[in-house]
Formats: sequence, structure tokens, C-alpha cells
Amino acid sequence: MKKDFVFAGFGGQGMLLIGKFLAMACMLDGKHVSWLPSYGPEMRGGTANCSVIVSDHEVGSPMVANADAVVAMNLPSLLKFEDRVKPGGVLVINSSIIDRKVDRDDITIVYCDANAIADSVNNPKGANVAILGALMAKMNIVDNEKMFEAIRLELGERKMKFFEGNKAAFLAGMEAANK
Repeated sequence: MKKDFVFAGFGGQGMLLIGKFLAMACMLDGKHVSWLPSYGPEMRGGTANCSVIVSDHEVGSPMVANADAVVAMNLPSLLKFEDRVKPGGVLVINSSIIDRKVDRDDITIVYCDANAIADSVNNPKGANVAILGALMAKMNIVDNEKMFEAIRLELGERKMKFFEGNKAAFLAGMEAANK
């Protein structure tokens, strides 16, 4: 098994963080992973994306040309990466701020109202984790307990107060994607 992911959005939307969550969860599950961030010089407000590769075997290169799954948090990211989803892959779109529809019938498209989902669980900064939950609902990569442990580890003691809100956003994103 080898799966390639791209998480893309504006700097500050938490795309690099949810990429780390996925990479860590898969490492905890005994998989080989690669996490490669990419961001513009502007940081917050500029473009930011990361690629994550999950495999049963060692990962030779961290580069992702075509992805099994893409998460697009903003329109520029959707425009840049929608054509890089492999046929049979998954494209998750933050429909809170992207009103454009994708015209492809060879992939699974999930329109995730990530901002509203995060607000509904009283975690307004959790849109990134909500959209990660939506993605995980469509990709059987790692179980929820490994994901929650990864979130716990990545947050660390200093940010542990955000754990329950992130867990709630993740589960709400999964539920929304399964409707």
C-alpha cells in the first residue's frame, strides 16, 4: 500500500499541521511516511501546502506528482491541485469559502463546510481538523485512536487544552462526509 496526499491552503489555515497529524498517526500505526512542507515567503496569508506519503515500504522520495487525495482549503489551492488527483482518488474542498464546483467524474469529490463544522463544535479554529476528518471518512488509512494519539503528541503539553476541540472537529468532519 502506498498513498500520496496533498494538503493545500493559505498560510495560517493549518494545512501543514494536519499533514503532520496524518504522518504521525501513520507512523504510530507502523507505516513508513514522508512529510514535505512548502510555503510562500509571506507565511500567514500566503500559500502553504504539504505532501504526505504513507506506505508499507520505505519512501524513496517525498515528492508527490499526482495524489491519491487532495485537500483544498481555498480557491487558489483548488485551481492548482484539482488536476493532480489520480483517477479513483479523493478531492476534499472547503465549501465554506470555495463556491466553485469541480467537473470530474473519475474521482470522489467531498464538499466540506469545514468552517461551519468547526463552529458547530465550538472550535472556530478547527476547520483544518474538520476537513481532515472528512478526508479520513473517505480514505481508510488509519484508525481514529491512532489519529487522536497523533494529535495529542503533536499538540504537546503546552497546547493540550485544544485537544478535545480538535477531536470534536475531526469527528464532526467525518460525520458530515458520511452523510
